[in-house]
Parts: sequence; structure tokens; C-alpha cells
Amino acid sequence: MSTVNQTAKGEHHYAHHFRDAMHEFLTSKEGIWVFMVTEILMFGGLFVGYFIFHALYPETFHEGASHLAWKMGALNTVVLIASSWTMALSIHYIQRGLNSKATMCLIITILCGFIFMIVKYFEYTSKIQHGLLPGKFFHYHEAVSQQLPLYFGFYFCMTGLHGIHVVLGMSLIGWVLYRHLKGEFNPHYFTAVEGVGIFWHIVDLIWIFLFPLLYLVG
Repeated sequence: MSTVNQTAKGEHHYAHHFRDAMHEFLTSKEGIWVFMVTEILMFGGLFVGYFIFHALYPETFHEGASHLAWKMGALNTVVLIASSWTMALSIHYIQRGLNSKATMCLIITILCGFIFMIVKYFEYTSKIQHGLLPGKFFHYHEAVSQQLPLYFGFYFCMTGLHGIHVVLGMSLIGWVLYRHLKGEFNPHYFTAVEGVGIFWHIVDLIWIFLFPLLYLVG
């Protein structure tokens, strides 16, 4: 069962348990933020573990960071910051009814996600070739610290989990783009775009913390 909200430029059907479209919009945003809190808590556990073991083995983490390509990490940071900007612009353009510009911004955001994952692919390939892997898979014979596999356990776990979220975010943006091209969004209804935008911004924010911790502070 659904109810119709008449607007100046069409109509939007919202579920019967909402008072109106604005109630649906605000409730949806609150739901997204509650979900994102659970995501932050999940990454927060990894950050706590990182800080504990970094305090126990500072030399190990320093050695581990020296094996990372900070320039690639910096490139990915710039790419994700740019993607957050284009994601925000896409919402802004939909709110103003500039559909072609919104389409372009959504496409650019997805392309930024692809660039991020391509750079991460080259990083992972390099680590695998040199044997810089976690746990029993570690076989880098020039390691100074015996705990170096621990560092790369954190590296692959934290960046891998983040990479999964980047792929999920790209998929969600693709879904939003598909709906946008079908004309489902307009200045009066853009709830899904807003929700996906929040998810993407949080994923970008997590990387902004991961980059200095793994590539620089270590």
C-alpha cells in the first residue's frame, strides 16, 4: 500500500506508514546514519587493535610502513576526496533539476572508484610478489622484525575491508545512476541519492584516517 505526494513537477509514492514525503526523507537519512555508526564501530575495533600493537611494536610498524608506496596512497587520497566532491555535486544538481550535470558527476564518481581500486591492485600485487603478506603467508626474507607479518595483517585487513566498501559504494552509485537515467529523481525526491552519498562520504573519511596511520605514522 502506498500514498501519493503531489508536487509541482510530478508525484512521488511514499509508503503508507510515513506522514508525508519529508517524513520519509528524514527517517531514511536517520536509518542510513544508524547503519553508518555500525560501520564506524567495525572499523573502530581495527583502529583500536592497530594502536595497541603499534604501541607494543613501534619498530615493526615503522619497518612495515617503509614497504608501502606512500605516493600511491596519496594518489588514492586525492582520488577519493575528488569523488566525494563529485558525489556532493550530483546531489546538488539533482536538487536544482540539472540532470545532465548530475549524470556526469555520478559517472565521474564511479570512475574515481575504479581508479582507486586499480591503484590498490598494483599495491597488492607488489606486496604479494615480495612476500609481504600476513601470518603464515609471509615469506619476505629480508625482514628485520619478526613481528612484521603482524603489520601486514593489519594492512591487508584494514585496506581490504575498506576496498570492499569502495566496491559496494560503486555498485550503489551505479544503481542510483540507473534510476536517475530513468527519471526517478527530481528536486522533490532524491532520498536514495542522499543516502548513497552519505555512505560514500563515510567510506572516503575512513580512508583519510587509514592513509596516515598505515603509510605515514607507522
